[in-house]
Order: sequence, then C-alpha cells, then structure tokens
Amino acid sequence: MKIAFLTIGKIENISSSGIYTSILLELTKRGHEVYLISANEKRSGQETVFKQEEGVNWLSIKIGNITKCGMIEKGISTLTIESLFIKGIKRYLSNVKFDLVIYSTPPITFCNVVKFIKKRDGAKSYLLLKDIFPQNAIDIGVLSKGGLKGIIYKYFRNKEKKLYALSDYIGCMSPANCEYVLKNNQEVSADRVEVCPNSRYFTDLSLDKAEANVLREKYGLPLDKKIFIYGGNLGKPQGIPFLIECIKTQKDNNEAFFLVVGDGTEYTKLKEFEETEKQSNFKLMQRLPKEDYDRMVAACDVGMIFLDKRFTIPNYPSRLLSYMMAGVPVLACTDVNTDVGKTIVDGGFGWWCESRDAKDFSKLVKQACTDDTALMKEKMKDYFLANFTSEKACDIILKHF
Repeated sequence: MKIAFLTIGKIENISSSGIYTSILLELTKRGHEVYLISANEKRSGQETVFKQEEGVNWLSIKIGNITKCGMIEKGISTLTIESLFIKGIKRYLSNVKFDLVIYSTPPITFCNVVKFIKKRDGAKSYLLLKDIFPQNAIDIGVLSKGGLKGIIYKYFRNKEKKLYALSDYIGCMSPANCEYVLKNNQEVSADRVEVCPNSRYFTDLSLDKAEANVLREKYGLPLDKKIFIYGGNLGKPQGIPFLIECIKTQKDNNEAFFLVVGDGTEYTKLKEFEETEKQSNFKLMQRLPKEDYDRMVAACDVGMIFLDKRFTIPNYPSRLLSYMMAGVPVLACTDVNTDVGKTIVDGGFGWWCESRDAKDFSKLVKQACTDDTALMKEKMKDYFLANFTSEKACDIILKHF
C-alpha cells in the first residue's frame, strides 16, 4: 500500500526511536510505500523540503510556531496547519495515490487534510488519538465553555467531531481512552474504536552500576542517593506547581535526589524554585539531545510521571516507554481518570498516587527507596514486549486493510 502519515510531532530523523518513527520504519519494513508528512516550525529557520530517509519519503512542511509561544501565536498557527499541509501535498505529492492515511492528534484540525486525501484518492483512514482536545484545555483552564473562549471551544469541538466522523478507525492509547471517546461521542460506533497504544521498538537501554556512575559524575549527580528523574515537557498538563510542592517536601530526605530535565512553558517556575530554595537534593537541567537523555534516564533509579489533578480526560504519557526501556521503575502522580497508574501498578513495576496531596508522594518516595526493584525491571521488560512494541501496533492497524 501507499501510506500517508500525518503528524505535527517533532521528528529530527527517521532512525530515531520514537512513537511515530518506529511505526514508519515497521510499515516500510513490511513492504509498504510510506510518505511522512510532518510539520517544521518557523523558528527552525528551515523551509518546506521533500526528501527520502531510511526508505521513508518525507515531506517536512514549514508551519508557524505552535510550541514555546504565546496562546495567540499558537492559535493562529494551528488554524493555518490544514491549508499548509494541503498546499504541500498538492505541490509535492500530486502524482501519489494513497491507499491509507494515518494521522495523529494533536492537532484536531487535520480533518480537511484527511478529507482532501480521502476524496482525491479513495483512501481509508486511521486516527492515532494521542490527545483529546479541546476538553483537555477546558480541564486545565486554558479554554472555557462560556464567553469568547467558549466560541473557540465550540469551533475546536466541531473540528474534533468531524475528524472522528472522517476516521474509518480510531486507535486509542488505552482502554480508558476508548471508554471516554465512546461515552462522549455517541455518534461514534464501538466497532471503529480500539486500543492501539503508544509503541516503540524495544531497545534495552539499561546500564550497569559502573556505567551509571560514569554518567552521574559527568552531570554532577550524587553516586550515593536514589535519583528520581522527571524528563520531557514542562507545561501546564504536567501540573508543575504540584511537582514543585512534592519536591519541597523532600528537602530533608538524605536518601533521595530529584532531577528534572526538559523545557516548556512552565520551565521558569522550576528555575525560580531552584534559585530561590537552593534545595541541595534538587537539580534542574534544560532538554538534552534524545540519545543523551535516554542514557541519563538509565543512570537514574526511578522515573516520575506527573499529570494535573484536574484532568477529566485520560492522558497516557509516552515517557512511560522511555522509562521502561531504561529499566527504571516508575512513580506516577496523576488524576484519577487516566489508567497509566493502573498499568504501572498492575504490571508490577512502580507506584501510583493521585496528584492531590504531596504527603502521598512522600509515602511513595519512601517506599521506592526501600523496595527491591530488581524484579520490577524484569516485569517491566516483559510488559513492554507484550503490549507496547511497534510490531504489535502495526498489526493492530493493518488488520483492517
């Protein structure tokens, strides 16, 4: 088949191990002709370009800035994505007839692009639902259902419904996501919705003690403490004020050290906390190159996941997979609607509490410092191989076509 894959997820190269690149490579390995159509934000300074890499045809389309920018700029850029993608497809891929179009959210505004390809080529469509917008923005107060923000909400909610209607199948990250979509979109039939989880090729990234110590020394991290790492996006969905509150409760903990690596709209809050409190067992670092970050995770002892307690939609952070491949047990503090905590606890490779009371976090830190994590690492690998490989994700998608 000729397959178009639409995403605005940041992709630096096809060979990097990510939740989208791994699927692209697996589809290519199975003999399909794959065309990645991705976004390249204006701040990169790069123009629209078409190239081939690792057997994948790659159209990288220049769009406006949608990350690390103000809400107005983000909103305008989001609204122009559809027209820019359609323009790019017409210019560079006018002679390619697609059999299948796969696309991910965000953004929810891909419906006209999908509609264009389906109408032009008679293609089938598969949505990888990674983001339930605009409800997630309602949950954390970015949008509301009344006033001017209410008008914006209704616009995007209409886009969401159109995208679901255009999708022949909808792959959700977890059972809770499937339940949410069906409950809140009753026009969507259950036979079109299924679990197609975040996935990657499994690579054992774990390190032995000597290797881990070399990396700890490189980054100025203690050798004699349990290191709890939080890495990735530092934005409103992660509930950064609660993360700070939790770390504050650990200032007298001589067994644990807390490392945060990343960037995002809430980074300055963490920087201010670091400079003001000067907490000896806390360190903040800006985002590292992916390979360096993955190795740093493996040099730590516990990976942390935080989600804002206000969420009514079931987020399922992909950083879980990075922790699992690094062989690092997971401590999650989330809202009660996501089932990522259930995955971690039922799988036997970590701990979960609601992101409401920092005292609950403190109890889990104490438990993580004393529990034997060797068995957890074995369970983690087994769980990943049974549920989260790119091979399984492609099996789920391709069985329909």
